[in-house]
Amino acid sequence: MAHDVFISYSSVDKTTGETVCSILEQNGISCWIAPRDITPGLDFAEAIIDGIKSSKLFILVYTASSNNSKQVIREVDRAIHFGLQVINLRLEEVPMSKQLDYYLSSVHWLDAMTPPLEKHINRLSKVVKMLLSKDEVKDDEIEIAISKGTLRMGQNKKSIAVLPFINDSPDQENTYFINGVMEEILNNLQKIKDLRVISRTSVEQYRGQSKPISEIAAELGVNYIVEGSGQKYGNNFKLRAQLIKAERETHLWGESFQQKITEVEDIFDIQTKIAETIANELKAVITPEEKQLIEKTPTSNNEAYEAYLKGRFYCQNINQNNLDIAQKHFEIAIEKDPAYAYAYTGIAYVWLIRQQMGFAIPEEAGQKAMEAITKAAELDNNIAEVHYMQACINYLGVWDWKSSESEFQKALLINPNHAEAHGLYAHLLYILGRPGEAVIHAELSFKLDPLNQLVKMWYGNNFLYEKRYDDLISICHEVLKIDPNYYQFYSAMGQAYHLKGNYEEALKATKIYYINLYPDIDHVFDQYPNLGYTGVMNLEGDLLAKQSEKKYVQPADIVPLYAMAGNKKKTLDWLEKGYEIRDPVTPYIGYPFFASLLINEPRYQELLSKLDISYYD
Repeated sequence: MAHDVFISYSSVDKTTGETVCSILEQNGISCWIAPRDITPGLDFAEAIIDGIKSSKLFILVYTASSNNSKQVIREVDRAIHFGLQVINLRLEEVPMSKQLDYYLSSVHWLDAMTPPLEKHINRLSKVVKMLLSKDEVKDDEIEIAISKGTLRMGQNKKSIAVLPFINDSPDQENTYFINGVMEEILNNLQKIKDLRVISRTSVEQYRGQSKPISEIAAELGVNYIVEGSGQKYGNNFKLRAQLIKAERETHLWGESFQQKITEVEDIFDIQTKIAETIANELKAVITPEEKQLIEKTPTSNNEAYEAYLKGRFYCQNINQNNLDIAQKHFEIAIEKDPAYAYAYTGIAYVWLIRQQMGFAIPEEAGQKAMEAITKAAELDNNIAEVHYMQACINYLGVWDWKSSESEFQKALLINPNHAEAHGLYAHLLYILGRPGEAVIHAELSFKLDPLNQLVKMWYGNNFLYEKRYDDLISICHEVLKIDPNYYQFYSAMGQAYHLKGNYEEALKATKIYYINLYPDIDHVFDQYPNLGYTGVMNLEGDLLAKQSEKKYVQPADIVPLYAMAGNKKKTLDWLEKGYEIRDPVTPYIGYPFFASLLINEPRYQELLSKLDISYYD
């Protein structure tokens, strides 16, 4: 039986491959896919060959896993041998192996790295129908599709990092301003889907370093680097920027700007010009919608803009004091320009971080975050950060999964390079029981922000769902080697060791986490020889529970202790309390960490039902 397309995928991507097949067939395209179409009793290899030979087109669901799959490579080899036209549906931007690059360097490819996946598969359906009817369709129709980005040829080499700009001002207080200019250029580039842009937190690691450009590019996985410097003195502003091709450190473009800033629009004009020039140098496609977003002026008030930049500056190093200072600057920005939507997103961010870090009561912090982001959305609903913050609040505080997913998708449509949006969206997809899609976003988040410790933690926590405990432990050690003070990683490491049954290492990691948060009860862990593992965990949980009677203690810090102790009753007691106050740990009760202990408990099943999630097996 003849088929329109043969679908090739790695076994790791089975769920995604089946999704592609289902939607294509809904669009009237017949598919051959293993194992569904392998006749019982027929040799597997023989069935694959017959499936390829009976198909008109070959679709590769391309991810890091397929890149290294021997089976996928064999299928691609046979498809090329039989003369099939190949379409590479790219779900991840990863370098091709030499073997695949040999076959696929000149084939059609279609990017599907931003949500929703269904949209891209529907685009794929149109492309497939176009190619199947090529004898009846003019060649220029395919060329138009290519020019629109529906279909492209070859690999995307347009990956870029914007390094921290150097502050040439004698007054170091102006660092916030130069940082802000650099960030805005980066943010503008991130709005261009045809570019892969590394996030600020990763490039920040190179501030003050003198590494060769080629070495930095290799570490970040990019082909181009932007560097620059600037100074501000009074109302005068100077800026120098240059674009460098990492290979052989070739300078492609450079320009200096110097002018008196009479209006804040003068700054935005320079930032826009630099971003558009860089994109043009890389021959990146800028859609009319992207151009409109890039050229938008967020405020016309100089003082508001400077206050906002100061607020963002203090958000870079998170602690209670810096969050307080950041909030004051955001409030000043709003005072100077009540219509400044970005300043309200800053307020929302401050309150959300307070909620997640246990710096404020979750319900109160969540309410204030919601009020701020609602106001921001009223002022301008076409900002990626507005939708991202709405998604975070709906996910982490309100637990409205449908609305949260919708907002993540809107944020990523506006800014497809938003690493944190990809990362948290992956967490949500795991909660919703869609691991195939989750992996795509988790991997992309990591690649867009490879040196961001928070993103690494999110990425590593995904391994708890997949029961890849050694991989999580490895990531934790990697981060802690770079920054031993990042104690939050010890909590995840302790849980991974616990699930492996290595209780001594679980105790060591858990101890480090808790003595950083609650140094007054560090003596409990010294009682391990007498109380044993479960006894120590129970006692630590009891002491924190007692402290919660006098001051706020996150249930998120109490629940894991009782779970490690195997104390089902108290684990459930505090999970239920967490549910009541919208504690950040509650949506993750489907983790194997909790499910392995509580799966047969009616109270646990009731909580899952209330949250409208299922445990992850």
